[in-house]
Amino acid sequence: MNAISDVTGEAFTITVEEPGKLGTAAIEVRPLGTHEVRIKTLYSGISAGTELTAYLGSNPYLKKRWNPETRFFEEGSASMTYPMPAIGYEEVGEVIEVGVGVTLVTVGQIVWGAWGHRSMYVAKEAWVAPRILDERVQDLRTGIFSQIGGIALNAVIDADIHLGEYVAVFGQGVPGLMVTQMARANGAEVIAIDRLPARLDAARASGATHTINSSDVDAAIAVQAITGGRGADVTIEITGNTHALNDAIRSTAANSRVVVSGFMQGEASGLFLGEEFHHNRIQLICSQIGGVSTSLDHRWDRMRLDTTAMRLQAEGRIDFGKLISHTFKVSDAQSAFDLLTVTPNDALQVVLDFTE
Repeated sequence: MNAISDVTGEAFTITVEEPGKLGTAAIEVRPLGTHEVRIKTLYSGISAGTELTAYLGSNPYLKKRWNPETRFFEEGSASMTYPMPAIGYEEVGEVIEVGVGVTLVTVGQIVWGAWGHRSMYVAKEAWVAPRILDERVQDLRTGIFSQIGGIALNAVIDADIHLGEYVAVFGQGVPGLMVTQMARANGAEVIAIDRLPARLDAARASGATHTINSSDVDAAIAVQAITGGRGADVTIEITGNTHALNDAIRSTAANSRVVVSGFMQGEASGLFLGEEFHHNRIQLICSQIGGVSTSLDHRWDRMRLDTTAMRLQAEGRIDFGKLISHTFKVSDAQSAFDLLTVTPNDALQVVLDFTE
């Protein structure tokens, strides 16, 4: 990797040179347009799910071309190739300059959004204005959570949780812990499932009523025991692991639903659709941040998901700050990515600090 410090003092973006190897590339610093705003990045979060699929090489965009018109992945040239900018979609920064026509944004305001692991970003005033970080937020690092918070909220909305229902949440990484907090705030009795004791501890701290270590017991049988033999009223799978999805199906009450929010990679090994899925009439619902339920899209959209997640955080109704386990200087970005790929069980949310 080219050391990030090689470009200190210049605008730059972190790149993925090849699977598992980072680099950097300079960014042109141009004059602002009349209604543009320049943002200096303060912190950027690393997604341990989707982002690492591109970093490690398992993302389908690296093997096929996504056709937005047909909405198929097609054989041929891939949509993404190395080297490429690191995906990065968890950022917070400070407004350092505004165009002469800007009236809705002022220098010094803090902005949340998704613009990649880059030290500087230029955006339209209309984009920036609704993304000003609430002044009640004390830890600016938590400004990174808008998109992942929106993803978690979308899963909870897709789950259609009712007060007092049992909701099983498979996976207690960062998005799973967010789902646990939100489902609890929505009135659910949350059953958190994971294979790591530390993450189950975090789930209890996030409001889970029950926790199950699926490396020790059959999760589905444990869920049935908790729910009086019925199974979960709704289950949210957010690990991206097909074996976990199969367990989620088995854990769900007959004629009920599983919300699939994890980003599955490759073939669906370990998924036995002829068993409980078929015989218990389980409904699988895909929850993906590119859209919302068709029954709600007249009043919910991506922006509302993100802004709601950030508002709930500012109001203290959910606590994202407890999910940050490590903060690395951006010059040590390779170590941050290594932590998430070599010893992923040792971390939750990893943050890059651009303030050096």
